[in-house]
Amino acid sequence: MNKLNQVFAERGDRKLLSLYFCAGCPTLGGTADVILAMQRRGIDFIEVGIPFSDPLADGPVIQSAATQALKNGMSVQLLFDQLSAIKDQVHIPLILMGYLNPILHYGIERFCQSCAEAGVSGMIIPDLPFADYLEHLKPVADRYDLRVIMLITPETSDERIRFIDQHTDGFVYMVSSAAITGAQNSFDEQKQQYFRRIDAMHLRNPRMIGFGISNAQTLKAAQDNAAGAIIGSKFVTLLNEAHGDADAALDRLFEALRA
Repeated sequence: MNKLNQVFAERGDRKLLSLYFCAGCPTLGGTADVILAMQRRGIDFIEVGIPFSDPLADGPVIQSAATQALKNGMSVQLLFDQLSAIKDQVHIPLILMGYLNPILHYGIERFCQSCAEAGVSGMIIPDLPFADYLEHLKPVADRYDLRVIMLITPETSDERIRFIDQHTDGFVYMVSSAAITGAQNSFDEQKQQYFRRIDAMHLRNPRMIGFGISNAQTLKAAQDNAAGAIIGSKFVTLLNEAHGDADAALDRLFEALRA
């Protein structure tokens, strides 16, 4: 069974926590240390960002991280080399999150094969058109037992959500708002209504909520309305402030999530 499916199948009533970081930031060689620290500290699965020069869905924190990672020399091939080196030590699912251009440049077949060889369980590609996913990526990803995770927002129609749910596997990524990534202090009633609307649809796939989660209030709102939460910008900020010390960043994150 794909590791990602296994995590959801075995979680019971426990709420999951996933973290995002950008490979190559703040240091080029820190990828392995960050992943292993997260695994050691109980994170359920990890989103590893592939840096790109024009990350349209990301706010200033993750944009800055991507810029720094590229300056440091991170590339798709180097990331796969780093992941392959720790494949036997990593037991939790890894999901690569990146934009379509670098993946097309690397080659879809080659990318999926490299994912499988490096122990990656799936991918999130925010700018991938769904029709292209169905025609070009899904058949290849299925051959390598990889999950392609799709994002939905408050503006996504019920019809499209059900279509996405029908044709994907793993989980549905619920973006908390139609805005770019970035920490928020709370989720307003409009967002809460969106969470309740999706919950009432009783989708086949489990759901994870991301974008804006940074404290106890936003974490609880996400966990109350989905299988768990995904935290990106907050952790990237803390990792930068800790100069790449993942344990120190995780200490501060867990403290913030209790406050």
